[in-house]
Amino acid sequence: MRNDRRRDPRRAVVGLLAGSCLLFLHPGTGALASPSAEPAVPSFEECLQGIASEARTRGVPQAVVARSLAGLLPDPDVIAATRSQAEFVKPIWAYLDASLTEGRIADGRRKIEEWGTVLDAVERRFGVDRATLVAFWGVESSYGAVLDDPGVVRPVIRSLATLSCGDPGRAGYWRDELAAALQILAQGDAPPERFTGSWAGAMGHTQFMPTVYQAHAVDFDGDGRRDIWTSVPDALASTANYLKAMGWRAGETWGTEAALPESFDYALADESTPRTLSEWQGLGVRPARSGATPDGTTRATLVLPAGARGPAFLIQPNFAVILRYNTALAYALTVAHLSDRLRGEPAFARDWPRGDRALTADERRDLQTRLTERGFAVGGIDGKVGPKTRAATRAYQASRGLIPDGYADPALLERIRTAP
Repeated sequence: MRNDRRRDPRRAVVGLLAGSCLLFLHPGTGALASPSAEPAVPSFEECLQGIASEARTRGVPQAVVARSLAGLLPDPDVIAATRSQAEFVKPIWAYLDASLTEGRIADGRRKIEEWGTVLDAVERRFGVDRATLVAFWGVESSYGAVLDDPGVVRPVIRSLATLSCGDPGRAGYWRDELAAALQILAQGDAPPERFTGSWAGAMGHTQFMPTVYQAHAVDFDGDGRRDIWTSVPDALASTANYLKAMGWRAGETWGTEAALPESFDYALADESTPRTLSEWQGLGVRPARSGATPDGTTRATLVLPAGARGPAFLIQPNFAVILRYNTALAYALTVAHLSDRLRGEPAFARDWPRGDRALTADERRDLQTRLTERGFAVGGIDGKVGPKTRAATRAYQASRGLIPDGYADPALLERIRTAP
């Protein structure tokens, strides 16, 4: 599950199979390095030897280590996938359109009916509603359909070994996940032939990372195994157990689309200042759908994913729990809105600024660099527009007398580039 995450509309289970790249440098032999030379990069085989030794110290049996790592080669598509996560690089409306199809909504409603008895039991035990659970299932793996697609899923061990040896900035994280994956194999919970997942090693119907599996997976069908690969009851209950542990509030929604008054002060949409729904109503902010009457004492923050020309959302604490599954706003909003559609609610009342061109990855990094140079901290130059970059954008806009809606488009970038 994420924490790391990925995904394409079929959910991150990940298309992300971007083009290949050379990940591993094998130093030559027979030559002495000069004192000023860069340290030699371990070969993939040498890296695996270190991983094997570390796994044994964590209690993984030698037989499992040898069987899992022997003859392993890096997957050339995996590192490329880390640079092309759809929820971070696509316009938010394109990501939602790809994920929130009429077919997926219809399939989800059928799944709710098919698994109604199991969902009844899961709701009683964990307090997470069925529409939310099935929405995660649909976004993560198209209700399990991609798990049988060899063009999408890949061996978990190979993916995590590739990342452990080819992503030095997060090598410790990937090694922890790889060790956990080996422990899962040793425990016999996963059918070896089905031990597959996304490029990032996320597994099963609802895409758990190995360490998340260890901490939160449950045996709900009573067969003695926590099988999130082939058991829908185990997968749905494990997801509910995780969400409950992360603070899911039973009986509450994720939030609602909001309608703003013409004179609205966009500085209030800072994504970080909660107000009660009654307080928002006093500022002229109301639910966009007629008939929506949430409790006025509930606290919510206001978010504008596409600025003043797109839809606005009052998000409640459960939305933050969805973000624990995947930190991308596009992902969390997709799960949230799919859950609404599965309940029979309509599409968003206000459309997105679809005529806008999305910034490229290089342009996003340029934006972050220029904002940082002007004293507006973005939290790192990574080409991903998250809460800190949006906050920096709002601060810049306010300093220039622009609408501080946090939305960066090519026109704003050009203004930053040319302004003194």
